[in-house]
Amino acid sequence: MAQSQIQELKQEQKLQQAISAQQLLLSQLVELPISQLEERIETEMHDNPALEATDEGPDYPEYQDHSENTESAPDDFDSQREREERNDALDAALENIGRDDEELPVYHGGSSSSEEREELMYGESRSFYDILMEQVQETQLSERERDIIEYLIGSLDDDGLLRKDLDYICDELAIYHNLEVSKTEVEGVLKKLQEFDPAGIGARTLQECLLLQIERRNDSVLKTKMDKVIRHYFDEFIKNHWKRIQSAMHLSDEQAELLQRELRRLNPKPGAAMGETVGRSMQQITPDFIVDTQDDGTISLSLNHGDLPQLQVSQSFSDLLKDYQQNKEGLSRQMKEALLYTKQKVDAAQSFIEAVRSRQRTLTATMKAIIQLQHRFFEDGDEASLRPMILKDVADKTGLDPSTISRVSNSKYVQTRWGIFPLKFFFSDGFVTESGEELSTREIKSVLRDIINTEEKGHPLSDDDLSAILKERGFPVARRTVAKYRDQMGIPIARLRK
Repeated sequence: MAQSQIQELKQEQKLQQAISAQQLLLSQLVELPISQLEERIETEMHDNPALEATDEGPDYPEYQDHSENTESAPDDFDSQREREERNDALDAALENIGRDDEELPVYHGGSSSSEEREELMYGESRSFYDILMEQVQETQLSERERDIIEYLIGSLDDDGLLRKDLDYICDELAIYHNLEVSKTEVEGVLKKLQEFDPAGIGARTLQECLLLQIERRNDSVLKTKMDKVIRHYFDEFIKNHWKRIQSAMHLSDEQAELLQRELRRLNPKPGAAMGETVGRSMQQITPDFIVDTQDDGTISLSLNHGDLPQLQVSQSFSDLLKDYQQNKEGLSRQMKEALLYTKQKVDAAQSFIEAVRSRQRTLTATMKAIIQLQHRFFEDGDEASLRPMILKDVADKTGLDPSTISRVSNSKYVQTRWGIFPLKFFFSDGFVTESGEELSTREIKSVLRDIINTEEKGHPLSDDDLSAILKERGFPVARRTVAKYRDQMGIPIARLRK
Protein backbone atom coordinates (compact mmCIF):
# COMPACT_ATOMS: atom_id res chain seq x y z
CA MET A 1 0.00 0.00 0.00
CA ALA A 2 1.45 3.36 -0.99
CA GLN A 3 2.20 5.85 1.74
CA SER A 4 2.11 9.60 1.30
CA GLN A 5 3.19 12.55 3.38
CA ILE A 6 0.77 15.39 3.99
CA GLN A 7 1.70 18.81 5.28
CA GLU A 8 -0.89 20.67 7.31
CA LEU A 9 -0.85 24.29 8.40
CA LYS A 10 -2.91 25.13 11.47
CA GLN A 11 -3.15 28.12 13.74
CA GLU A 12 -3.63 27.95 17.48
CA GLN A 13 -3.33 30.30 20.41
CA LYS A 14 -1.11 29.54 23.37
CA LEU A 15 -0.55 31.56 26.52
CA GLN A 16 3.13 31.44 27.43
CA GLN A 17 5.05 33.33 30.05
CA ALA A 18 8.50 34.55 29.08
CA ILE A 19 10.85 35.76 31.80
CA SER A 20 14.01 37.65 30.90
CA ALA A 21 17.21 37.39 32.90
CA GLN A 22 16.73 40.96 34.13
CA GLN A 23 13.20 40.23 35.33
CA LEU A 24 14.39 37.15 37.19
CA LEU A 25 17.19 39.15 38.83
CA LEU A 26 14.71 41.80 39.97
CA SER A 27 12.37 39.27 41.56
CA GLN A 28 15.25 37.57 43.38
CA LEU A 29 16.67 40.79 44.84
CA VAL A 30 13.25 41.99 46.04
CA GLU A 31 12.82 38.81 48.03
CA LEU A 32 16.23 39.00 49.76
CA PRO A 33 16.51 40.49 53.27
CA ILE A 34 19.31 42.96 53.94
CA SER A 35 21.78 40.38 55.27
CA GLN A 36 21.45 38.16 52.21
CA LEU A 37 21.54 41.16 49.87
CA GLU A 38 24.93 42.12 51.29
CA GLU A 39 26.24 38.64 50.48
CA ARG A 40 24.72 38.77 46.99
CA ILE A 41 26.35 42.12 46.22
CA GLU A 42 29.70 40.91 47.49
CA THR A 43 29.45 37.82 45.28
CA GLU A 44 28.44 39.89 42.27
CA MET A 45 31.39 42.27 42.74
CA HIS A 46 33.74 39.31 43.02
CA ASP A 47 32.40 37.72 39.83
CA ASN A 48 32.14 40.92 37.76
CA PRO A 49 35.26 43.15 37.66
CA ALA A 50 33.21 45.89 35.96
CA LEU A 51 31.14 46.35 39.15
CA GLU A 52 32.76 48.24 41.98
CA ALA A 53 31.89 50.20 45.11
CA THR A 54 32.36 53.92 45.62
CA ASP A 55 33.40 55.60 48.85
CA GLU A 56 29.93 57.06 49.29
CA GLY A 57 27.13 55.16 51.01
CA PRO A 58 23.85 54.45 49.23
CA ASP A 59 21.45 57.36 49.05
CA TYR A 60 18.26 56.04 50.68
CA PRO A 61 15.50 58.66 50.87
CA GLU A 62 13.47 58.97 54.05
CA TYR A 63 9.70 59.14 54.23
CA GLN A 64 7.70 61.12 56.74
CA ASP A 65 3.99 60.90 57.43
CA HIS A 66 2.42 63.71 59.45
CA SER A 67 -1.09 62.19 59.34
CA GLU A 68 -2.90 61.79 62.62
CA ASN A 69 -4.86 58.70 61.62
CA THR A 70 -5.17 56.13 58.91
CA GLU A 71 -8.15 57.71 57.22
CA SER A 72 -6.38 61.03 56.73
CA ALA A 73 -3.21 59.46 55.35
CA PRO A 74 -2.74 60.52 51.72
CA ASP A 75 -3.19 57.76 49.18
CA ASP A 76 -0.86 59.37 46.67
CA PHE A 77 2.38 59.05 48.62
CA ASP A 78 4.61 59.03 45.52
CA SER A 79 5.17 62.32 43.79
CA GLN A 80 4.58 62.57 40.07
CA ARG A 81 8.28 62.73 39.48
CA GLU A 82 8.86 59.53 41.46
CA ARG A 83 6.19 57.76 39.46
CA GLU A 84 7.77 58.85 36.20
CA GLU A 85 11.17 57.63 37.35
CA ARG A 86 9.89 54.18 38.26
CA ASN A 87 11.51 51.61 36.07
CA ASP A 88 9.08 50.00 33.62
CA ALA A 89 11.13 46.82 33.68
CA LEU A 90 10.46 46.48 37.41
CA ASP A 91 6.70 46.50 36.95
CA ALA A 92 6.89 43.99 34.12
CA ALA A 93 9.19 41.74 36.08
CA LEU A 94 7.37 41.74 39.38
CA GLU A 95 3.84 41.61 38.02
CA ASN A 96 4.30 38.83 35.50
CA ILE A 97 6.32 36.26 37.41
CA GLY A 98 3.33 34.24 38.54
CA ARG A 99 0.51 35.53 40.64
CA ASP A 100 0.32 34.45 44.24
CA ASP A 101 -2.99 35.46 45.74
CA GLU A 102 -2.49 33.33 48.81
CA GLU A 103 -2.70 35.47 51.89
CA LEU A 104 0.17 35.63 54.29
CA PRO A 105 -0.13 33.67 57.54
CA VAL A 106 -0.90 35.61 60.69
CA TYR A 107 1.99 36.17 63.06
CA HIS A 108 1.31 34.88 66.55
CA GLY A 109 4.63 35.76 68.09
CA GLY A 110 3.29 38.14 70.68
CA SER A 111 0.33 39.61 72.44
CA SER A 112 -0.77 43.16 73.01
CA SER A 113 1.33 43.43 76.16
CA SER A 114 4.94 44.32 75.51
CA GLU A 115 6.13 42.16 78.42
CA GLU A 116 4.87 39.00 76.70
CA ARG A 117 6.60 39.70 73.40
CA GLU A 118 9.68 37.67 72.72
CA GLU A 119 12.86 39.60 73.39
CA LEU A 120 15.27 39.60 70.47
CA MET A 121 18.94 39.61 71.44
CA TYR A 122 21.86 40.38 69.21
CA GLY A 123 25.26 38.81 68.92
CA GLU A 124 27.37 36.37 66.98
CA SER A 125 25.41 33.15 66.51
CA ARG A 126 24.72 30.40 64.07
CA SER A 127 21.27 30.34 62.60
CA PHE A 128 19.09 27.34 61.85
CA TYR A 129 20.03 27.73 58.17
CA ASP A 130 23.78 27.94 58.93
CA ILE A 131 23.80 24.68 60.88
CA LEU A 132 22.08 22.78 58.08
CA MET A 133 24.38 24.34 55.47
CA GLU A 134 27.39 23.15 57.45
CA GLN A 135 26.07 19.62 57.13
CA VAL A 136 25.57 20.16 53.40
CA GLN A 137 29.29 20.92 53.08
CA GLU A 138 30.09 17.63 54.79
CA THR A 139 27.84 15.59 52.48
CA GLN A 140 28.88 14.16 49.12
CA LEU A 141 26.59 15.87 46.62
CA SER A 142 26.73 16.81 43.00
CA GLU A 143 26.40 20.49 42.09
CA ARG A 144 22.83 19.87 40.94
CA GLU A 145 21.92 18.08 44.17
CA ARG A 146 23.53 20.87 46.18
CA ASP A 147 21.34 23.48 44.47
CA ILE A 148 18.22 21.42 45.21
CA ILE A 149 19.06 20.72 48.85
CA GLU A 150 19.87 24.39 49.52
CA TYR A 151 16.48 25.35 48.13
CA LEU A 152 14.78 22.67 50.26
CA ILE A 153 16.51 24.01 53.39
CA GLY A 154 15.33 27.50 52.53
CA SER A 155 11.77 26.16 52.17
CA LEU A 156 11.63 24.59 55.65
CA ASP A 157 9.24 26.04 58.21
CA ASP A 158 10.51 27.27 61.59
CA ASP A 159 9.74 23.88 63.12
CA GLY A 160 11.97 22.13 60.56
CA LEU A 161 9.17 20.51 58.54
CA LEU A 162 8.72 20.86 54.78
CA ARG A 163 5.11 21.74 54.06
CA LYS A 164 5.53 22.77 50.43
CA ASP A 165 4.34 20.27 47.84
CA LEU A 166 7.24 18.76 45.87
CA ASP A 167 5.53 19.59 42.57
CA TYR A 168 5.39 23.21 43.67
CA ILE A 169 9.09 23.13 44.56
CA CYS A 170 9.89 21.75 41.09
CA ASP A 171 8.03 24.70 39.55
CA GLU A 172 9.85 27.21 41.76
CA LEU A 173 13.25 25.74 40.89
CA ALA A 174 12.41 26.02 37.21
CA ILE A 175 11.15 29.61 37.45
CA TYR A 176 13.55 31.17 39.94
CA HIS A 177 16.70 29.10 39.41
CA ASN A 178 16.31 27.89 35.82
CA LEU A 179 16.71 24.33 37.10
CA GLU A 180 14.50 21.68 35.49
CA VAL A 181 14.04 18.82 37.96
CA SER A 182 11.56 16.00 38.40
CA LYS A 183 9.58 15.24 41.51
CA THR A 184 11.45 11.95 41.87
CA GLU A 185 14.79 13.77 41.81
CA VAL A 186 13.68 16.27 44.46
CA GLU A 187 12.35 13.45 46.62
CA GLY A 188 15.71 11.68 46.39
CA VAL A 189 17.55 14.80 47.58
CA LEU A 190 14.97 15.27 50.34
CA LYS A 191 15.82 11.79 51.63
CA LYS A 192 19.43 12.94 52.02
CA LEU A 193 18.29 16.06 53.87
CA GLN A 194 16.26 13.88 56.23
CA GLU A 195 19.51 12.18 57.24
CA PHE A 196 20.77 15.45 58.73
CA ASP A 197 20.64 16.34 62.40
CA PRO A 198 18.42 16.73 64.30
CA ALA A 199 16.42 13.64 63.46
CA GLY A 200 13.10 14.44 61.84
CA ILE A 201 14.33 17.46 59.92
CA GLY A 202 12.81 17.79 56.43
CA ALA A 203 9.76 15.64 57.21
CA ARG A 204 6.60 16.52 55.32
CA THR A 205 4.15 15.47 58.01
CA LEU A 206 4.18 14.97 61.77
CA GLN A 207 3.88 11.22 61.24
CA GLU A 208 6.92 11.15 58.95
CA CYS A 209 8.83 13.32 61.43
CA LEU A 210 8.25 10.89 64.29
CA LEU A 211 9.05 7.84 62.14
CA LEU A 212 12.37 9.38 61.09
CA GLN A 213 13.30 9.81 64.76
CA ILE A 214 12.29 6.27 65.63
CA GLU A 215 14.29 4.94 62.67
CA ARG A 216 17.55 6.25 64.18
CA ARG A 217 17.09 4.32 67.41
CA ASN A 218 18.97 1.12 68.05
CA ASP A 219 17.11 -2.04 67.08
CA SER A 220 14.98 -3.34 69.93
CA VAL A 221 11.51 -4.61 70.72
CA LEU A 222 10.63 -1.15 72.03
CA LYS A 223 11.67 0.45 68.73
CA THR A 224 9.49 -2.00 66.81
CA LYS A 225 6.45 -1.23 68.95
CA MET A 226 7.03 2.53 68.72
CA ASP A 227 7.17 2.26 64.92
CA LYS A 228 3.97 0.22 64.89
CA VAL A 229 2.08 2.79 66.97
CA ILE A 230 3.04 5.72 64.74
CA ARG A 231 2.67 3.80 61.50
CA HIS A 232 -0.60 1.94 62.15
CA TYR A 233 -2.29 3.73 65.07
CA PHE A 234 -1.34 7.32 64.39
CA ASP A 235 -4.90 8.70 64.63
CA GLU A 236 -5.37 7.06 68.01
CA PHE A 237 -1.96 8.34 69.11
CA ILE A 238 -2.63 12.02 68.33
CA LYS A 239 -6.08 11.76 69.94
CA ASN A 240 -4.51 10.23 73.06
CA HIS A 241 -6.64 7.07 72.82
CA TRP A 242 -4.14 4.83 74.62
CA LYS A 243 -6.73 2.36 75.78
CA ARG A 244 -7.51 1.50 72.16
CA ILE A 245 -3.80 1.23 71.30
CA GLN A 246 -3.14 -0.96 74.32
CA SER A 247 -6.03 -3.24 73.45
CA ALA A 248 -5.15 -3.49 69.75
CA MET A 249 -1.48 -4.30 70.44
CA HIS A 250 -2.21 -6.56 73.44
CA LEU A 251 0.01 -4.58 75.80
CA SER A 252 0.17 -4.79 79.56
CA ASP A 253 -0.23 -1.64 81.62
CA GLU A 254 3.54 -1.48 82.23
CA GLN A 255 4.31 -1.91 78.53
CA ALA A 256 1.78 0.73 77.52
CA GLU A 257 3.16 3.16 80.09
CA LEU A 258 6.75 2.61 78.91
CA LEU A 259 5.74 2.95 75.26
CA GLN A 260 3.80 6.12 75.96
CA ARG A 261 6.70 7.62 77.89
CA GLU A 262 9.22 6.91 75.10
CA LEU A 263 6.96 8.26 72.38
CA ARG A 264 6.53 11.49 74.33
CA ARG A 265 10.29 11.97 74.15
CA LEU A 266 10.07 12.36 70.38
CA ASN A 267 10.20 15.93 69.17
CA PRO A 268 7.37 17.04 66.86
CA LYS A 269 9.31 20.24 66.01
CA PRO A 270 12.96 19.34 65.34
CA GLY A 271 13.65 22.81 63.96
CA ALA A 272 12.47 24.42 67.18
CA ALA A 273 14.71 22.06 69.13
CA MET A 274 17.68 23.17 67.06
CA GLY A 275 16.75 26.76 67.74
CA GLU A 276 16.90 26.08 71.48
CA THR A 277 20.28 24.37 71.12
CA VAL A 278 21.96 27.34 69.43
CA GLY A 279 19.79 29.88 71.23
CA ARG A 280 16.77 31.00 69.28
CA SER A 281 16.77 34.31 71.11
CA MET A 282 20.43 34.76 70.13
CA GLN A 283 19.79 34.49 66.42
CA GLN A 284 20.70 37.81 64.93
CA ILE A 285 17.91 39.69 63.20
CA THR A 286 18.73 42.68 61.05
CA PRO A 287 15.69 44.87 60.34
CA ASP A 288 15.27 45.98 56.72
CA PHE A 289 13.15 49.00 57.69
CA ILE A 290 13.45 51.54 60.47
CA VAL A 291 10.21 53.30 61.40
CA ASP A 292 10.44 56.06 63.99
CA THR A 293 7.35 57.57 65.63
CA GLN A 294 7.68 61.01 67.20
CA ASP A 295 5.57 62.23 70.11
CA ASP A 296 3.61 64.51 67.77
CA GLY A 297 2.53 61.53 65.65
CA THR A 298 5.03 62.09 62.84
CA ILE A 299 6.22 58.80 61.38
CA SER A 300 9.48 58.59 59.46
CA LEU A 301 10.69 55.65 57.41
CA SER A 302 14.17 54.78 56.26
CA LEU A 303 15.70 51.67 54.75
CA ASN A 304 18.45 50.01 56.72
CA HIS A 305 21.30 49.87 54.23
CA GLY A 306 23.68 48.16 56.67
CA ASP A 307 27.03 47.69 54.96
CA LEU A 308 25.62 48.00 51.46
CA PRO A 309 28.04 49.93 49.24
CA GLN A 310 27.14 52.51 46.60
CA LEU A 311 27.67 50.63 43.34
CA GLN A 312 29.00 51.97 40.06
CA VAL A 313 30.41 50.69 36.79
CA SER A 314 34.20 50.64 36.85
CA GLN A 315 35.57 53.73 35.13
CA SER A 316 38.43 51.74 33.63
CA PHE A 317 35.97 49.31 32.01
CA SER A 318 33.84 52.20 30.73
CA ASP A 319 36.87 53.93 29.22
CA LEU A 320 38.10 50.69 27.69
CA LEU A 321 34.73 50.01 26.11
CA LYS A 322 34.59 53.55 24.77
CA ASP A 323 38.04 53.21 23.21
CA TYR A 324 37.14 49.89 21.58
CA GLN A 325 33.91 51.28 20.12
CA GLN A 326 35.66 54.35 18.71
CA ASN A 327 38.23 52.19 16.94
CA LYS A 328 36.11 49.32 15.65
CA GLU A 329 37.78 49.37 12.24
CA GLY A 330 40.81 47.18 11.94
CA LEU A 331 40.34 45.34 15.22
CA SER A 332 41.90 41.91 15.36
CA ARG A 333 39.89 38.85 16.34
CA GLN A 334 41.46 38.89 19.79
CA MET A 335 40.55 42.56 20.24
CA LYS A 336 36.96 41.88 19.16
CA GLU A 337 36.69 39.12 21.75
CA ALA A 338 38.01 41.55 24.36
CA LEU A 339 35.43 44.11 23.23
CA LEU A 340 32.63 41.55 23.58
CA TYR A 341 33.83 40.51 27.06
CA THR A 342 34.06 44.14 28.21
CA LYS A 343 30.59 44.96 26.89
CA GLN A 344 29.05 41.92 28.59
CA LYS A 345 30.57 42.82 31.95
CA VAL A 346 29.57 46.48 31.70
CA ASP A 347 25.99 45.56 30.71
CA ALA A 348 25.78 43.05 33.56
CA ALA A 349 27.03 45.66 36.05
CA GLN A 350 24.51 48.24 34.85
CA SER A 351 21.67 45.72 35.05
CA PHE A 352 22.62 44.73 38.59
CA ILE A 353 22.88 48.35 39.75
CA GLU A 354 19.44 49.13 38.31
CA ALA A 355 17.99 46.00 39.94
CA VAL A 356 19.31 47.09 43.36
CA ARG A 357 17.79 50.56 42.87
CA SER A 358 14.49 49.04 41.79
CA ARG A 359 14.49 46.86 44.89
CA GLN A 360 14.93 49.99 47.01
CA ARG A 361 11.98 51.73 45.36
CA THR A 362 9.73 48.70 45.70
CA LEU A 363 10.56 48.11 49.39
CA THR A 364 10.04 51.78 50.21
CA ALA A 365 6.68 51.93 48.42
CA THR A 366 5.47 48.76 50.16
CA MET A 367 6.46 49.93 53.64
CA LYS A 368 4.85 53.34 53.03
CA ALA A 369 1.57 51.61 52.24
CA ILE A 370 1.79 49.43 55.36
CA ILE A 371 2.43 52.52 57.52
CA GLN A 372 -0.62 54.23 56.08
CA LEU A 373 -2.86 51.21 56.50
CA GLN A 374 -1.63 50.44 60.04
CA HIS A 375 -1.03 54.03 61.12
CA ARG A 376 -2.67 53.63 64.53
CA PHE A 377 -0.40 50.75 65.50
CA PHE A 378 2.75 52.73 64.71
CA GLU A 379 1.38 55.52 66.93
CA ASP A 380 0.44 53.51 70.03
CA GLY A 381 2.04 50.06 69.55
CA ASP A 382 -1.17 48.34 70.62
CA GLU A 383 -1.79 45.13 68.70
CA ALA A 384 -5.51 45.73 69.00
CA SER A 385 -5.02 48.79 66.78
CA LEU A 386 -4.05 46.62 63.82
CA ARG A 387 -6.76 46.68 61.18
CA PRO A 388 -7.51 43.77 58.82
CA MET A 389 -5.02 43.90 55.96
CA ILE A 390 -4.21 41.44 53.18
CA LEU A 391 -1.78 41.47 50.27
CA LYS A 392 -4.33 43.02 47.92
CA ASP A 393 -4.79 46.04 50.20
CA VAL A 394 -1.11 46.91 49.99
CA ALA A 395 -1.03 46.06 46.28
CA ASP A 396 -3.87 48.53 45.64
CA LYS A 397 -1.96 51.26 47.47
CA THR A 398 1.31 50.70 45.62
CA GLY A 399 0.04 49.69 42.17
CA LEU A 400 2.14 46.51 42.40
CA ASP A 401 0.96 42.92 42.12
CA PRO A 402 0.05 40.94 45.28
CA SER A 403 2.83 38.46 44.41
CA THR A 404 5.31 41.35 44.59
CA ILE A 405 4.03 42.35 48.03
CA SER A 406 4.37 38.72 49.11
CA ARG A 407 8.03 38.67 48.05
CA VAL A 408 8.75 41.97 49.80
CA SER A 409 7.15 40.71 53.03
CA ASN A 410 9.09 37.46 52.99
CA SER A 411 11.81 37.19 55.68
CA LYS A 412 11.92 40.92 56.35
CA TYR A 413 11.68 42.80 59.63
CA VAL A 414 10.86 46.36 60.66
CA GLN A 415 12.27 48.16 63.68
CA THR A 416 9.71 50.37 65.40
CA ARG A 417 9.43 52.31 68.61
CA TRP A 418 7.54 49.35 70.04
CA GLY A 419 9.95 46.58 69.03
CA ILE A 420 11.07 44.59 66.01
CA PHE A 421 8.38 42.80 64.00
CA PRO A 422 8.33 40.65 60.86
CA LEU A 423 6.38 42.28 58.06
CA LYS A 424 3.96 39.35 58.13
CA PHE A 425 2.92 40.53 61.61
CA PHE A 426 0.94 43.37 60.05
CA PHE A 427 -1.16 41.13 57.80
CA SER A 428 -4.39 39.51 58.96
CA ASP A 429 -7.76 38.52 57.54
CA GLY A 430 -10.96 40.43 58.10
CA PHE A 431 -14.23 39.06 59.45
CA VAL A 432 -17.41 40.79 58.31
CA THR A 433 -20.40 40.58 60.65
CA GLU A 434 -24.03 40.49 59.56
CA SER A 435 -24.27 44.22 60.26
CA GLY A 436 -21.42 44.86 57.82
CA GLU A 437 -18.82 45.67 60.50
CA GLU A 438 -15.32 44.40 59.66
CA LEU A 439 -13.41 42.82 62.53
CA SER A 440 -9.80 41.72 62.53
CA THR A 441 -9.27 37.98 62.91
CA ARG A 442 -6.24 38.89 65.03
CA GLU A 443 -8.53 40.63 67.53
CA ILE A 444 -10.92 37.66 67.55
CA LYS A 445 -8.04 35.25 68.14
CA SER A 446 -6.71 37.41 70.96
CA VAL A 447 -10.09 37.32 72.72
CA LEU A 448 -10.39 33.59 72.05
CA ARG A 449 -6.98 32.95 73.58
CA ASP A 450 -7.90 34.97 76.68
CA ILE A 451 -11.11 32.96 77.12
CA ILE A 452 -9.28 29.65 76.87
CA ASN A 453 -6.50 30.80 79.24
CA THR A 454 -9.07 31.65 81.92
CA GLU A 455 -11.24 28.54 81.59
CA GLU A 456 -11.43 25.91 84.30
CA LYS A 457 -8.70 23.40 83.56
CA GLY A 458 -10.84 20.54 84.83
CA HIS A 459 -13.77 21.54 82.63
CA PRO A 460 -12.42 23.05 79.39
CA LEU A 461 -14.84 24.80 77.06
CA SER A 462 -16.02 23.15 73.86
CA ASP A 463 -15.99 24.97 70.54
CA ASP A 464 -19.75 25.52 70.88
CA ASP A 465 -19.22 27.11 74.30
CA LEU A 466 -16.41 29.29 72.96
CA SER A 467 -18.62 30.41 70.07
CA ALA A 468 -21.40 31.38 72.48
CA ILE A 469 -19.05 33.39 74.71
CA LEU A 470 -17.58 35.19 71.71
CA LYS A 471 -21.07 36.15 70.56
CA GLU A 472 -21.79 37.59 74.01
CA ARG A 473 -18.64 39.72 73.68
CA GLY A 474 -19.65 41.07 70.29
CA PHE A 475 -17.91 38.59 68.02
CA PRO A 476 -20.56 36.55 66.17
CA VAL A 477 -18.30 33.66 65.14
CA ALA A 478 -19.65 30.23 64.21
CA ARG A 479 -18.39 27.07 65.89
CA ARG A 480 -16.63 25.95 62.70
CA THR A 481 -14.76 29.26 62.56
CA VAL A 482 -13.79 28.95 66.21
CA ALA A 483 -12.34 25.50 65.50
CA LYS A 484 -10.33 26.91 62.57
CA TYR A 485 -8.90 29.79 64.61
CA ARG A 486 -8.11 27.45 67.51
CA ASP A 487 -6.20 25.12 65.19
CA GLN A 488 -4.29 28.04 63.70
CA MET A 489 -3.20 29.11 67.19
CA GLY A 490 -2.06 25.57 67.99
CA ILE A 491 -4.62 25.09 70.78
CA PRO A 492 -5.92 21.50 71.12
CA ILE A 493 -9.55 20.50 71.43
CA ALA A 494 -11.29 20.63 74.83
CA ARG A 495 -10.69 16.97 75.67
CA LEU A 496 -6.93 17.36 75.28
CA ARG A 497 -6.78 20.56 77.35
CA LYS A 498 -7.65 18.81 80.60
